[in-house]
Amino acid sequence: MDNQGGITVQRALELPGLRSGLPEVVACADRLGRNVRWVHAGEVPNIASLLKGGELLLTTGLGLGTRPAEQRAFVRRLADRGIAALVVELGPRFSRLPATIVETARTVGLPLVQLHREVPFVTVTEEVHTEIVNGHYALLQRAEEVHRRCTEALLGGGGIPQVLHILADFTANPVFLETPDGQLLYAAGPVAGEAAADPLQVWEGLRGQRDAEPSGNAVVVDVPGGGHGTGSVRARLVLLGVSAPLLPVHRMAAERTAGVLAVVLMQARQEDELAARGRGDFLTDLAEGRISAEDAPAQARVLGFRPGAGPLLPVVMRLSSDLGPSGNWAVLARAVLEELASVGVPVLLGVRPVEGRVPLLVSLRADSERTTVADRVAAALRAGVERAGLDRAGAAPAVVVGVCGSWAAASAGLRHAAETATAAHGLPDRPWYDARRLDIDLLLWRLREHPDLAAFVDRAIGALRVHDTVSRPPLLPTLETYLAHAGRKAETARELHLNRQTLYNRLARISELLGADLDDPETVLSLSLALRARRHASPS
Repeated sequence: MDNQGGITVQRALELPGLRSGLPEVVACADRLGRNVRWVHAGEVPNIASLLKGGELLLTTGLGLGTRPAEQRAFVRRLADRGIAALVVELGPRFSRLPATIVETARTVGLPLVQLHREVPFVTVTEEVHTEIVNGHYALLQRAEEVHRRCTEALLGGGGIPQVLHILADFTANPVFLETPDGQLLYAAGPVAGEAAADPLQVWEGLRGQRDAEPSGNAVVVDVPGGGHGTGSVRARLVLLGVSAPLLPVHRMAAERTAGVLAVVLMQARQEDELAARGRGDFLTDLAEGRISAEDAPAQARVLGFRPGAGPLLPVVMRLSSDLGPSGNWAVLARAVLEELASVGVPVLLGVRPVEGRVPLLVSLRADSERTTVADRVAAALRAGVERAGLDRAGAAPAVVVGVCGSWAAASAGLRHAAETATAAHGLPDRPWYDARRLDIDLLLWRLREHPDLAAFVDRAIGALRVHDTVSRPPLLPTLETYLAHAGRKAETARELHLNRQTLYNRLARISELLGADLDDPETVLSLSLALRARRHASPS
Protein backbone atom coordinates (compact mmCIF):
# COMPACT_ATOMS: atom_id res chain seq x y z
CA MET A 1 0.00 0.00 0.00
CA ASP A 2 1.31 3.47 -0.76
CA ASN A 3 0.55 6.64 1.15
CA GLN A 4 -2.25 7.79 -1.15
CA GLY A 5 -4.63 5.06 -0.05
CA GLY A 6 -4.40 2.85 -3.16
CA ILE A 7 -1.77 0.33 -4.07
CA THR A 8 1.07 0.45 -6.55
CA VAL A 9 1.27 -1.62 -9.72
CA GLN A 10 4.21 -3.41 -8.10
CA ARG A 11 2.08 -4.34 -5.09
CA ALA A 12 -0.74 -5.60 -7.36
CA LEU A 13 1.69 -7.89 -9.15
CA GLU A 14 2.77 -9.32 -5.79
CA LEU A 15 -0.77 -10.34 -4.77
CA PRO A 16 -1.56 -14.08 -5.13
CA GLY A 17 -3.97 -13.65 -8.07
CA LEU A 18 -1.55 -11.96 -10.46
CA ARG A 19 1.52 -13.69 -9.04
CA SER A 20 0.00 -17.07 -10.01
CA GLY A 21 -0.11 -15.88 -13.62
CA LEU A 22 3.72 -15.61 -13.73
CA PRO A 23 3.74 -11.90 -14.66
CA GLU A 24 6.53 -10.52 -16.84
CA VAL A 25 7.02 -6.76 -17.11
CA VAL A 26 7.92 -6.05 -20.74
CA ALA A 27 7.71 -2.22 -20.79
CA CYS A 28 8.32 0.62 -18.29
CA ALA A 29 9.43 -1.47 -15.33
CA ASP A 30 10.66 1.77 -13.78
CA ARG A 31 7.07 3.00 -13.48
CA LEU A 32 5.62 0.25 -11.34
CA GLY A 33 5.26 2.72 -8.49
CA ARG A 34 2.15 4.17 -10.15
CA ASN A 35 -0.94 4.22 -7.99
CA VAL A 36 -3.78 1.83 -8.88
CA ARG A 37 -7.14 3.44 -8.20
CA TRP A 38 -9.31 0.57 -9.47
CA VAL A 39 -9.24 -2.62 -11.55
CA HIS A 40 -11.12 -3.07 -14.83
CA ALA A 41 -11.33 -6.05 -17.19
CA GLY A 42 -12.49 -5.82 -20.80
CA GLU A 43 -12.01 -7.01 -24.36
CA VAL A 44 -13.57 -4.24 -26.51
CA PRO A 45 -11.54 -2.01 -28.85
CA ASN A 46 -12.96 1.24 -27.46
CA ILE A 47 -12.45 0.33 -23.81
CA ALA A 48 -10.40 3.50 -23.21
CA SER A 49 -13.62 5.54 -23.39
CA LEU A 50 -14.95 3.62 -20.36
CA LEU A 51 -11.97 4.44 -18.14
CA LYS A 52 -11.29 7.45 -15.91
CA GLY A 53 -7.58 7.03 -15.16
CA GLY A 54 -5.63 5.14 -12.55
CA GLU A 55 -7.07 1.75 -13.50
CA LEU A 56 -5.22 -1.53 -13.81
CA LEU A 57 -6.65 -2.93 -17.05
CA LEU A 58 -6.86 -6.73 -17.45
CA THR A 59 -7.40 -8.20 -20.91
CA THR A 60 -6.68 -11.25 -23.05
CA GLY A 61 -5.96 -8.94 -26.01
CA LEU A 62 -9.08 -9.59 -28.08
CA GLY A 63 -9.74 -5.86 -28.39
CA LEU A 64 -6.20 -4.84 -29.30
CA GLY A 65 -6.72 -5.30 -33.01
CA THR A 66 -4.79 -7.33 -35.56
CA ARG A 67 -3.00 -4.59 -37.47
CA PRO A 68 -0.03 -2.67 -36.05
CA ALA A 69 -1.81 0.68 -36.54
CA GLU A 70 -4.81 -0.53 -34.50
CA GLN A 71 -2.55 -1.86 -31.76
CA ARG A 72 -0.57 1.39 -31.54
CA ALA A 73 -3.78 3.45 -31.38
CA PHE A 74 -5.21 1.15 -28.67
CA VAL A 75 -2.15 1.58 -26.41
CA ARG A 76 -1.95 5.34 -26.99
CA ARG A 77 -5.60 5.84 -26.06
CA LEU A 78 -5.03 3.96 -22.81
CA ALA A 79 -1.97 6.09 -22.04
CA ASP A 80 -3.94 9.25 -22.78
CA ARG A 81 -6.57 8.11 -20.28
CA GLY A 82 -3.84 7.84 -17.64
CA ILE A 83 -4.38 4.21 -16.67
CA ALA A 84 -1.90 2.72 -14.20
CA ALA A 85 -0.87 -0.32 -16.26
CA LEU A 86 -2.00 -2.74 -18.96
CA VAL A 87 -1.94 -6.47 -18.10
CA VAL A 88 -2.40 -8.91 -21.01
CA GLU A 89 -2.99 -12.59 -20.41
CA LEU A 90 -1.22 -14.73 -23.05
CA GLY A 91 -3.23 -17.54 -24.65
CA PRO A 92 -5.33 -18.05 -27.78
CA ARG A 93 -4.95 -14.42 -28.91
CA PHE A 94 -1.23 -13.89 -28.25
CA SER A 95 1.47 -16.39 -27.39
CA ARG A 96 3.75 -13.40 -26.85
CA LEU A 97 2.96 -9.71 -27.12
CA PRO A 98 3.76 -8.20 -30.53
CA ALA A 99 6.76 -5.87 -30.72
CA THR A 100 4.44 -3.07 -31.92
CA ILE A 101 2.51 -3.11 -28.65
CA VAL A 102 5.65 -3.33 -26.53
CA GLU A 103 7.45 -0.51 -28.33
CA THR A 104 4.39 1.75 -28.25
CA ALA A 105 3.97 1.18 -24.50
CA ARG A 106 7.61 2.13 -23.97
CA THR A 107 7.19 5.24 -26.11
CA VAL A 108 4.11 6.51 -24.23
CA GLY A 109 5.42 5.44 -20.79
CA LEU A 110 2.71 2.87 -20.03
CA PRO A 111 3.69 -0.11 -17.84
CA LEU A 112 2.95 -3.30 -19.79
CA VAL A 113 2.75 -6.76 -18.22
CA GLN A 114 2.15 -10.15 -19.86
CA LEU A 115 0.83 -13.15 -17.91
CA HIS A 116 2.20 -16.55 -18.91
CA ARG A 117 -0.54 -18.51 -17.14
CA GLU A 118 -4.30 -18.11 -17.10
CA VAL A 119 -5.75 -16.43 -14.00
CA PRO A 120 -9.37 -15.75 -12.95
CA PHE A 121 -9.78 -12.00 -13.51
CA VAL A 122 -12.53 -11.89 -10.89
CA THR A 123 -10.07 -13.14 -8.26
CA VAL A 124 -7.53 -10.49 -9.26
CA THR A 125 -10.23 -7.80 -9.11
CA GLU A 126 -11.38 -8.85 -5.65
CA GLU A 127 -7.86 -8.98 -4.26
CA VAL A 128 -6.79 -5.60 -5.61
CA HIS A 129 -10.04 -3.91 -4.60
CA THR A 130 -9.72 -5.31 -1.09
CA GLU A 131 -6.21 -3.86 -0.84
CA ILE A 132 -7.41 -0.48 -2.10
CA VAL A 133 -10.30 -0.36 0.37
CA ASN A 134 -7.97 -1.35 3.18
CA GLY A 135 -5.60 1.38 2.06
CA HIS A 136 -8.30 4.03 2.19
CA TYR A 137 -9.31 2.82 5.63
CA ALA A 138 -5.71 3.12 6.77
CA LEU A 139 -5.64 6.70 5.47
CA LEU A 140 -8.80 7.49 7.39
CA GLN A 141 -7.21 6.06 10.51
CA ARG A 142 -4.12 8.27 10.04
CA ALA A 143 -6.29 11.35 9.53
CA GLU A 144 -8.38 10.48 12.57
CA GLU A 145 -5.19 10.08 14.60
CA VAL A 146 -4.26 13.68 13.74
CA HIS A 147 -7.78 14.78 14.72
CA ARG A 148 -7.43 12.94 18.04
CA ARG A 149 -4.05 14.53 18.79
CA CYS A 150 -5.38 18.01 17.98
CA THR A 151 -8.41 17.51 20.21
CA GLU A 152 -6.23 16.24 23.06
CA ALA A 153 -3.93 19.23 22.65
CA LEU A 154 -6.86 21.63 23.07
CA LEU A 155 -8.33 19.71 26.00
CA GLY A 156 -4.90 19.74 27.61
CA GLY A 157 -4.76 23.53 27.53
CA GLY A 158 -2.98 24.00 24.20
CA GLY A 159 -4.15 26.50 21.63
CA ILE A 160 -4.45 26.87 17.89
CA PRO A 161 -0.65 27.22 17.43
CA GLN A 162 -0.14 23.76 18.90
CA VAL A 163 -2.85 22.31 16.66
CA LEU A 164 -1.26 23.85 13.56
CA HIS A 165 2.18 22.52 14.55
CA ILE A 166 0.71 19.00 14.88
CA LEU A 167 -0.66 19.25 11.33
CA ALA A 168 2.63 20.70 10.06
CA ASP A 169 4.57 17.80 11.58
CA PHE A 170 2.17 15.29 10.01
CA THR A 171 2.48 16.78 6.53
CA ALA A 172 6.21 17.67 6.88
CA ASN A 173 5.26 21.03 5.36
CA PRO A 174 4.39 24.54 6.55
CA VAL A 175 0.79 25.18 7.51
CA PHE A 176 -0.96 28.55 7.55
CA LEU A 177 -4.19 29.93 8.93
CA GLU A 178 -5.42 32.97 7.04
CA THR A 179 -8.47 35.22 7.11
CA PRO A 180 -11.09 34.76 4.38
CA ASP A 181 -9.54 37.70 2.49
CA GLY A 182 -6.06 36.15 2.57
CA GLN A 183 -4.39 37.93 5.51
CA LEU A 184 -2.03 35.73 7.51
CA LEU A 185 -3.15 34.86 11.03
CA TYR A 186 -0.57 32.23 11.99
CA ALA A 187 2.24 30.29 10.32
CA ALA A 188 3.48 26.96 11.65
CA GLY A 189 6.37 24.83 10.47
CA PRO A 190 7.28 21.23 11.28
CA VAL A 191 9.04 20.94 14.62
CA ALA A 192 11.04 17.93 13.47
CA GLY A 193 13.93 18.56 11.11
CA GLU A 194 16.16 21.59 11.39
CA ALA A 195 16.37 21.93 7.60
CA ALA A 196 12.68 22.75 7.28
CA ALA A 197 11.96 26.01 5.49
CA ASP A 198 10.92 28.99 7.60
CA PRO A 199 7.12 29.28 7.21
CA LEU A 200 7.12 33.08 6.93
CA GLN A 201 9.66 32.92 4.12
CA VAL A 202 7.53 30.29 2.41
CA TRP A 203 4.43 32.44 2.77
CA GLU A 204 6.10 35.45 1.22
CA GLY A 205 7.73 33.49 -1.59
CA LEU A 206 4.92 31.13 -2.63
CA ARG A 207 1.73 33.01 -1.76
CA GLY A 208 1.35 34.42 -5.25
CA GLN A 209 2.17 31.08 -6.89
CA ARG A 210 -0.49 29.39 -4.79
CA ASP A 211 -3.08 31.86 -6.05
CA ALA A 212 -2.02 31.28 -9.62
CA GLU A 213 -1.75 27.46 -9.47
CA PRO A 214 -3.66 26.22 -6.44
CA SER A 215 -4.15 22.60 -7.52
CA GLY A 216 -0.74 20.90 -7.45
CA ASN A 217 1.22 22.64 -4.72
CA ALA A 218 -1.40 23.52 -2.13
CA VAL A 219 -4.34 22.30 -0.13
CA VAL A 220 -6.86 24.94 0.93
CA VAL A 221 -9.63 24.04 3.37
CA ASP A 222 -12.30 26.42 4.65
CA VAL A 223 -12.77 26.73 8.40
CA PRO A 224 -16.53 27.19 8.80
CA GLY A 225 -17.85 30.17 10.68
CA GLY A 226 -21.36 28.96 11.31
CA GLY A 227 -23.02 31.85 9.47
CA HIS A 228 -24.39 32.47 6.00
CA GLY A 229 -22.93 34.26 3.01
CA THR A 230 -19.66 35.97 3.89
CA GLY A 231 -19.93 34.64 7.44
CA SER A 232 -19.94 31.01 6.32
CA VAL A 233 -16.11 30.96 6.28
CA ARG A 234 -14.29 32.03 9.45
CA ALA A 235 -10.78 31.34 8.18
CA ARG A 236 -8.85 29.19 5.72
CA LEU A 237 -6.33 26.48 6.41
CA VAL A 238 -3.54 26.42 3.82
CA LEU A 239 -0.98 23.65 3.28
CA LEU A 240 1.87 24.35 0.88
CA GLY A 241 3.86 21.42 -0.50
CA VAL A 242 7.41 22.69 -0.03
CA SER A 243 9.42 19.98 1.72
CA ALA A 244 7.31 16.96 0.73
CA PRO A 245 4.43 16.17 -1.67
CA LEU A 246 0.91 16.87 -0.50
CA LEU A 247 -1.15 13.68 -0.47
CA PRO A 248 -4.86 12.86 -0.14
CA VAL A 249 -4.33 11.88 3.49
CA HIS A 250 -3.05 15.39 4.18
CA ARG A 251 -6.28 16.87 2.83
CA MET A 252 -8.27 14.45 5.00
CA ALA A 253 -6.29 15.52 8.05
CA ALA A 254 -6.68 19.20 7.14
CA GLU A 255 -10.44 18.84 6.81
CA ARG A 256 -10.70 17.25 10.24
CA THR A 257 -8.38 19.86 11.72
CA ALA A 258 -10.53 22.61 10.23
CA GLY A 259 -13.48 21.30 12.23
CA VAL A 260 -11.45 21.55 15.43
CA LEU A 261 -10.32 25.07 14.58
CA ALA A 262 -13.88 26.16 13.84
CA VAL A 263 -14.94 25.40 17.40
CA VAL A 264 -12.00 27.31 18.90
CA LEU A 265 -12.38 30.32 16.60
CA MET A 266 -16.00 30.76 17.63
CA GLN A 267 -14.68 32.14 20.90
CA ALA A 268 -14.45 35.94 20.85
CA ARG A 269 -11.32 37.58 19.46
CA GLN A 270 -9.45 34.34 18.89
CA GLU A 271 -8.15 35.66 15.57
CA ASP A 272 -6.70 38.72 17.34
CA GLU A 273 -4.87 36.56 19.86
CA LEU A 274 -3.69 34.13 17.19
CA ALA A 275 -2.21 36.91 15.06
CA ALA A 276 -0.53 38.37 18.15
CA ARG A 277 0.92 34.96 19.01
CA GLY A 278 2.26 34.66 15.48
CA ARG A 279 4.03 38.00 15.85
CA GLY A 280 5.29 36.90 19.27
CA ASP A 281 6.75 33.74 17.74
CA PHE A 282 8.53 35.80 15.08
CA LEU A 283 10.01 38.20 17.64
CA THR A 284 11.11 35.29 19.85
CA ASP A 285 12.71 33.49 16.89
CA LEU A 286 14.48 36.73 16.01
CA ALA A 287 15.69 37.17 19.60
CA GLU A 288 16.98 33.61 19.78
CA GLY A 289 18.82 33.78 16.46
CA ARG A 290 16.56 31.47 14.45
CA ILE A 291 15.86 34.29 11.98
CA SER A 292 18.75 36.13 10.38
CA ALA A 293 18.99 39.90 10.07
CA GLU A 294 18.85 39.50 6.29
CA ASP A 295 15.57 37.57 6.33
CA ALA A 296 13.88 39.48 9.16
CA PRO A 297 12.65 42.60 7.26
CA ALA A 298 10.81 40.58 4.61
CA GLN A 299 9.20 38.33 7.21
CA ALA A 300 8.22 41.35 9.30
CA ARG A 301 6.48 42.83 6.26
CA VAL A 302 4.40 39.66 5.99
CA LEU A 303 3.25 40.37 9.56
CA GLY A 304 2.36 43.98 8.70
CA PHE A 305 5.43 45.76 10.12
CA ARG A 306 6.94 48.34 7.77
CA PRO A 307 9.52 50.40 9.67
CA GLY A 308 11.22 53.48 8.31
CA ALA A 309 14.90 53.95 7.70
CA GLY A 310 15.63 54.86 11.34
CA PRO A 311 16.72 52.59 14.21
CA LEU A 312 14.60 49.88 15.81
CA LEU A 313 13.81 49.99 19.52
CA PRO A 314 13.29 46.62 21.27
CA VAL A 315 10.85 46.63 24.19
CA VAL A 316 9.64 43.74 26.35
CA MET A 317 6.88 43.80 28.95
CA ARG A 318 6.74 40.96 31.45
CA LEU A 319 3.53 40.40 33.34
CA SER A 320 3.19 38.91 36.79
CA SER A 321 4.08 35.24 37.05
CA ASP A 322 0.61 34.75 38.59
CA LEU A 323 -0.93 35.33 35.17
CA GLY A 324 -0.90 32.00 33.34
CA PRO A 325 -1.30 31.32 29.62
CA SER A 326 -5.08 31.17 30.08
CA GLY A 327 -5.25 34.92 30.67
CA ASN A 328 -7.20 37.15 28.31
CA TRP A 329 -4.37 37.72 25.86
CA ALA A 330 -6.73 38.53 23.02
CA VAL A 331 -8.12 41.52 24.91
CA LEU A 332 -4.62 42.52 25.99
CA ALA A 333 -3.28 42.45 22.42
CA ARG A 334 -6.18 44.51 21.09
CA ALA A 335 -6.05 46.99 23.97
CA VAL A 336 -2.29 47.54 23.74
CA LEU A 337 -2.42 47.98 19.95
CA GLU A 338 -5.20 50.54 20.31
CA GLU A 339 -3.19 52.41 22.94
CA LEU A 340 -0.03 52.27 20.79
CA ALA A 341 -1.92 53.73 17.82
CA SER A 342 -1.62 57.13 19.50
CA VAL A 343 2.18 56.84 19.68
CA GLY A 344 2.37 57.51 15.95
CA VAL A 345 5.27 55.18 15.06
CA PRO A 346 5.27 51.74 13.38
CA VAL A 347 5.08 48.98 15.99
CA LEU A 348 5.28 45.18 15.75
CA LEU A 349 3.72 43.70 18.89
CA GLY A 350 3.39 40.04 19.84
CA VAL A 351 2.37 38.02 22.87
CA ARG A 352 4.03 35.00 24.48
CA PRO A 353 1.46 33.64 26.97
CA VAL A 354 3.58 30.78 28.28
CA GLU A 355 6.41 33.13 29.30
CA GLY A 356 4.02 35.93 30.29
CA ARG A 357 5.80 38.35 27.94
CA VAL A 358 4.78 40.98 25.41
CA PRO A 359 7.73 41.66 23.03
CA LEU A 360 7.68 44.47 20.49
CA LEU A 361 9.82 46.39 18.05
CA VAL A 362 9.28 50.11 17.58
CA SER A 363 10.51 52.04 14.56
CA LEU A 364 12.19 55.36 15.46
CA ARG A 365 13.21 58.23 13.22
CA ALA A 366 16.40 58.84 15.21
CA ASP A 367 18.20 57.60 18.35
CA SER A 368 17.32 60.87 20.08
CA GLU A 369 13.64 59.80 20.21
CA ARG A 370 14.40 56.79 22.41
CA THR A 371 13.42 58.26 25.78
CA THR A 372 10.34 60.10 24.53
CA VAL A 373 8.98 57.14 22.59
CA ALA A 374 9.85 54.74 25.43
CA ASP A 375 7.76 56.87 27.81
CA ARG A 376 4.77 56.73 25.47
CA VAL A 377 5.14 53.05 24.63
CA ALA A 378 5.44 52.09 28.30
CA ALA A 379 2.35 54.15 29.15
CA ALA A 380 0.43 52.48 26.30
CA LEU A 381 1.50 49.01 27.47
CA ARG A 382 0.43 49.65 31.05
CA ALA A 383 -2.87 51.19 29.91
CA GLY A 384 -3.53 48.13 27.75
CA VAL A 385 -2.89 45.83 30.69
CA GLU A 386 -5.33 47.84 32.79
CA ARG A 387 -8.01 47.83 30.07
CA ALA A 388 -7.63 44.07 29.69
CA GLY A 389 -8.16 43.64 33.43
CA LEU A 390 -4.78 41.99 33.89
CA ASP A 391 -3.41 44.53 36.38
CA ARG A 392 -5.02 42.62 39.23
CA ALA A 393 -2.95 39.48 38.67
CA GLY A 394 -0.22 40.40 41.15
CA ALA A 395 2.84 42.61 40.86
CA ALA A 396 2.90 45.45 38.35
CA PRO A 397 4.23 44.58 34.90
CA ALA A 398 7.89 45.28 34.19
CA VAL A 399 8.58 47.18 30.96
CA VAL A 400 12.20 47.02 29.79
CA VAL A 401 13.53 49.12 26.93
CA GLY A 402 16.56 47.86 25.05
CA VAL A 403 19.20 49.55 22.92
CA CYS A 404 18.33 51.12 19.56
CA GLY A 405 19.90 49.60 16.49
CA SER A 406 19.50 47.97 13.10
CA TRP A 407 17.91 44.63 12.31
CA ALA A 408 21.30 43.08 13.00
CA ALA A 409 21.20 44.46 16.56
CA ALA A 410 17.50 43.75 17.11
CA SER A 411 18.12 40.06 17.86
CA ALA A 412 20.49 40.70 20.77
CA GLY A 413 18.43 43.73 21.86
CA LEU A 414 15.21 41.72 22.19
CA ARG A 415 16.97 38.85 23.94
CA HIS A 416 18.66 41.22 26.40
CA ALA A 417 15.39 43.05 27.11
CA ALA A 418 13.50 39.78 27.64
CA GLU A 419 16.04 38.43 30.11
CA THR A 420 16.27 41.77 31.89
CA ALA A 421 12.48 41.95 32.21
CA THR A 422 12.62 38.65 34.11
CA ALA A 423 15.53 39.85 36.25
CA ALA A 424 13.62 43.06 37.08
CA HIS A 425 11.13 41.11 39.18
CA GLY A 426 10.99 42.64 42.63
CA LEU A 427 12.66 45.95 41.76
CA PRO A 428 10.95 49.19 42.79
CA ASP A 429 8.17 49.88 40.31
CA ARG A 430 9.06 52.30 37.49
CA PRO A 431 7.27 53.29 34.27
CA TRP A 432 10.08 51.48 32.42
CA TYR A 433 13.57 50.16 33.02
CA ASP A 434 16.57 50.84 30.85
CA ALA A 435 18.09 47.46 30.00
CA ARG A 436 21.57 49.01 30.04
CA ARG A 437 21.24 49.95 33.72
CA LEU A 438 20.15 46.53 34.93
CA ASP A 439 23.15 44.51 33.81
CA ILE A 440 24.17 43.76 37.39
CA ASP A 441 20.67 42.47 38.17
CA LEU A 442 20.77 40.40 34.99
CA LEU A 443 24.12 38.92 35.93
CA LEU A 444 22.85 38.03 39.40
CA TRP A 445 19.71 36.50 37.92
CA ARG A 446 21.78 34.31 35.61
CA LEU A 447 23.69 33.07 38.68
CA ARG A 448 20.52 32.43 40.67
CA GLU A 449 20.93 28.64 40.71
CA HIS A 450 24.59 28.72 41.67
CA PRO A 451 25.09 27.78 45.34
CA ASP A 452 27.89 30.32 45.70
CA LEU A 453 25.42 33.17 45.18
CA ALA A 454 23.21 32.01 48.04
CA ALA A 455 26.30 31.52 50.20
CA PHE A 456 27.48 35.06 49.39
CA VAL A 457 24.12 36.54 50.37
CA ASP A 458 24.11 34.58 53.58
CA ARG A 459 27.62 35.72 54.52
CA ALA A 460 26.91 39.36 53.69
CA ILE A 461 23.48 39.94 55.25
CA GLY A 462 22.52 36.64 56.85
CA ALA A 463 22.74 38.08 60.35
CA LEU A 464 20.28 40.83 59.49
CA ARG A 465 17.87 38.32 57.94
CA VAL A 466 17.94 36.27 61.12
CA HIS A 467 17.43 39.40 63.22
CA ASP A 468 14.43 40.51 61.18
CA THR A 469 12.67 37.18 61.63
CA VAL A 470 12.71 37.43 65.43
CA SER A 471 13.07 41.11 66.33
CA ARG A 472 11.45 44.45 65.62
CA PRO A 473 11.94 46.86 64.02
CA PRO A 474 13.38 45.11 60.92
CA LEU A 475 16.79 46.43 59.92
CA LEU A 476 17.10 45.28 56.28
CA PRO A 477 14.78 48.06 55.00
CA THR A 478 16.92 50.61 56.83
CA LEU A 479 20.11 49.28 55.27
CA GLU A 480 18.51 49.14 51.83
CA THR A 481 17.31 52.75 52.03
CA TYR A 482 20.64 53.93 53.41
CA LEU A 483 22.58 52.35 50.54
CA ALA A 484 20.05 53.59 47.97
CA HIS A 485 20.81 57.13 49.13
CA ALA A 486 24.58 56.52 48.94
CA GLY A 487 25.05 56.86 52.71
CA ARG A 488 23.33 60.27 52.99
CA LYS A 489 21.81 60.03 56.46
CA ALA A 490 19.51 63.04 56.24
CA GLU A 491 17.77 61.75 53.12
CA THR A 492 17.59 58.25 54.58
CA ALA A 493 15.96 59.51 57.80
CA ARG A 494 13.52 61.60 55.81
CA GLU A 495 12.38 58.67 53.64
CA LEU A 496 12.05 56.33 56.62
CA HIS A 497 10.29 59.02 58.70
CA LEU A 498 12.86 58.68 61.49
CA ASN A 499 14.66 61.23 63.58
CA ARG A 500 18.41 61.32 63.21
CA GLN A 501 19.25 59.69 66.52
CA THR A 502 16.96 56.73 65.84
CA LEU A 503 18.61 56.26 62.45
CA TYR A 504 22.08 56.46 64.00
CA ASN A 505 21.10 53.82 66.55
CA ARG A 506 19.81 51.50 63.83
CA LEU A 507 22.92 51.93 61.69
CA ALA A 508 25.09 51.19 64.72
CA ARG A 509 23.08 48.04 65.41
CA ILE A 510 23.48 46.98 61.75
CA SER A 511 27.25 47.48 61.92
CA GLU A 512 27.39 45.46 65.11
CA LEU A 513 25.36 42.54 63.70
CA LEU A 514 27.33 42.43 60.46
CA GLY A 515 30.69 43.17 61.99
CA ALA A 516 31.23 45.68 59.19
CA ASP A 517 32.03 49.37 58.74
CA LEU A 518 29.22 51.02 56.75
CA ASP A 519 31.59 53.80 55.70
CA ASP A 520 33.98 51.37 53.99
CA PRO A 521 33.51 51.43 50.15
CA GLU A 522 34.25 47.69 49.77
CA THR A 523 31.70 46.87 52.45
CA VAL A 524 29.10 49.14 50.84
CA LEU A 525 29.65 47.44 47.45
CA SER A 526 29.36 43.97 48.95
CA LEU A 527 26.18 44.82 50.87
CA SER A 528 24.61 46.49 47.83
CA LEU A 529 25.24 43.39 45.71
CA ALA A 530 23.92 41.09 48.40
CA LEU A 531 20.70 43.07 48.75
CA ARG A 532 20.15 42.89 45.01
CA ALA A 533 21.11 39.21 44.82
CA ARG A 534 18.73 38.08 47.57
CA ARG A 535 15.79 38.47 45.17
CA HIS A 536 17.24 35.75 42.90
CA ALA A 537 19.38 33.46 45.05
CA SER A 538 17.96 30.07 45.93
CA PRO A 539 17.91 29.46 49.71
CA SER A 540 21.09 27.71 50.84
